[in-house]
Amino acid sequence: QVQLEESGGALVQPGGSLRLSCAASGIIFSDYVMAWYRQAPGKQRDLVALITGDSDMHYADSVKGRFTISRDNAKNTVYLQMNSLKPEDTAVYYCLARKFTTSYWGQGTQVTVSS
Repeated sequence: QVQLEESGGALVQPGGSLRLSCAASGIIFSDYVMAWYRQAPGKQRDLVALITGDSDMHYADSVKGRFTISRDNAKNTVYLQMNSLKPEDTAVYYCLARKFTTSYWGQGTQVTVSS
């Protein structure tokens, strides 16, 4: 069974940092594009960051320079390091694994940026 489990979400003050993790099982992890999406209440789910190989990354303009995506294939885990967090970063963050036309989603982890 394929499972993606996000962790690391929390309440953090503006300017703070968090590191999200997504552990995958049931897939050949290295064959999949991994990505982070986020969805705020009443808004669409948007791409935050994506990684294919070890150094092929893409970021949404809103997080470029603040967030870093990385993956550890030996641990079947993708990470999202989030720095200089802003209130507008508040959302449920979802992990995605995609290979061709097949996609798997995690359950999401809540990130709240507030004073």
